[in-house]
Amino acid sequence: MGEQEGLDCAVEAMQAGDEAAFRVVYRHVQPPLLRYLTVLVGPAEAEDVASEAWSQAFRDLDRFSGDADGFRGWITTIGRNRALDHLRHARRRPVADESVDDLADLPDDVDVEAEAVGRIDSEAVIRLIGSLPRDQAEAIMLRTVLGFDAPTAARILGKRPGAVRAAAHRGLKQLAKRIAEEP
Repeated sequence: MGEQEGLDCAVEAMQAGDEAAFRVVYRHVQPPLLRYLTVLVGPAEAEDVASEAWSQAFRDLDRFSGDADGFRGWITTIGRNRALDHLRHARRRPVADESVDDLADLPDDVDVEAEAVGRIDSEAVIRLIGSLPRDQAEAIMLRTVLGFDAPTAARILGKRPGAVRAAAHRGLKQLAKRIAEEP
């Protein structure tokens, strides 16, 4: 059984109430969701927003039907909505500046040494993507980092697939330009 088929089965079992299947789905979906939310709200708030998204998803799981890709799209949409709510709320209250140095820990089945080396590159990439205009950053995260196709990314963002492809293209051109300009 391939990884996708296994994840499809885990999503189905999770919907039937299997806690072990929920852990499998969480371990697969949480790291890329957290990276996406980090671009939207920053590393200091991404974990809290992700927790809110998972809480809502667990509460509303009976409303979901579909396979693993459908679930990834559904939880990402919930996460995006929670992130936008968080940003609206943050504009109404003063916010302390916090360090960008910490990203949330990944699930425990991680090679610490490889994760530490990879984290340096990941943090730099996430910061660079996060410096783009939000529509471009979200399009890149959804299409390139999370691997959604254009129609799924468009549903998450509430846009047309062509607009998502164009934003991702513009963003990737900007990233290439910024990388070429670095010493």
